Amino acid sequence: MLHLSEEVQSSFLGGIKINFGFDELMLLSTCNRVEFFICTDKEVNSVSINKLLSFINSHLDEATLELLSSKVEVHEGQDAVAHVFEVASSLKSLVVGEREIITQVRKAYEFCNLLGLTGDFIRMVIKHTIETAKDVFTNTEIAKNPVSIVSLAYRQLRDLGIKNDARIVMVGSGETNTTMANYLQKHKYANFTVFNRTIQNAEKLAVKLDGKYHDLKDLNNYQMGFDVLITCTGSTEAIINANNYTQLLAGDKNKKVIIDLALPADVDKEVLSSNNIHYIDINSLKEQAEKNLRSRHSEISKCKAIVASKLNEFETLYNERRVELAFGEIPKQVKAIKEIALNEVFLKEVSSLDDKGKEVLDKVLSYVEKKYNAVAMKTAKEVLLNKEQE
Repeated sequence: MLHLSEEVQSSFLGGIKINFGFDELMLLSTCNRVEFFICTDKEVNSVSINKLLSFINSHLDEATLELLSSKVEVHEGQDAVAHVFEVASSLKSLVVGEREIITQVRKAYEFCNLLGLTGDFIRMVIKHTIETAKDVFTNTEIAKNPVSIVSLAYRQLRDLGIKNDARIVMVGSGETNTTMANYLQKHKYANFTVFNRTIQNAEKLAVKLDGKYHDLKDLNNYQMGFDVLITCTGSTEAIINANNYTQLLAGDKNKKVIIDLALPADVDKEVLSSNNIHYIDINSLKEQAEKNLRSRHSEISKCKAIVASKLNEFETLYNERRVELAFGEIPKQVKAIKEIALNEVFLKEVSSLDDKGKEVLDKVLSYVEKKYNAVAMKTAKEVLLNKEQE
């Protein structure tokens, strides 16, 4: 309801910034979150939230609008920066420790920056956010153990030492098997045959893998053999039974690998009990995933300590930046004073100097100008830092 494609964002976000009078704006939209990073001196309350949601999707009815508004989280000031740090560090992801979020945050910033929506503050926040997330992923074990069923299945397959020319039969071409196919293709496996109930979907995945494809009903007649069978369908009954498994073997007696990611299982128990099989099933994978997830959660306190430290760093950097911006006009003013002194106040005296004297005077004044600006900036920062420590 609130997700905006990049195409829509390109033509829409600028209107949000103008209509609501935001100084800076960035949108982060992922599979499970929509977040607006906003710089504004205006109050963010239930009324402005309702208006923003309605502006994003004008088709929302009153009841839906009220429901969405009641679920909106608002973070302000330092709490908002801490929230962004935790989001990018995957502490608030559905699956804690997944690294994809850091890339999503970076790309969201780059996209909004390209549209001219962001400014100096969001630039600083995102730069320090990326540094924080990298620190978290590097110095904790929050992402060490995989919790994705597919990644765990692939790791087990890889650990078996399956060669890249292995014959891989995939039964089902849905999201799970497509994700598994991505892992396999990335690691140079190249001999695929896909079966699916909808032949168009089988063809789509097979084309991506440069493999062959068949209708699921042809599985019973397949005689090309296999080394690895990966199955995940929505069937309520076993797809692989004693009869068609014998047919699939095509007389081969070597040990086979079966990865069964379906629930309920696609492989009949009789097949497992009467054949030489290394069987990887979703239940054992889920147990490992839950164990790994518990391990990740045990690292959260370490991650939050890093976030807290980085938040203190950011506050200091931000205050220093405020001083820099506040003093931004001083060098111009000092330069203007110098020009007035040379060309008006002391014009007669300067005019009486020879070229060498004028050159020396200009060097002296430029030196004083440069040093004054540096000392003024340094002093202001020191005063600010001392004030923070007090």
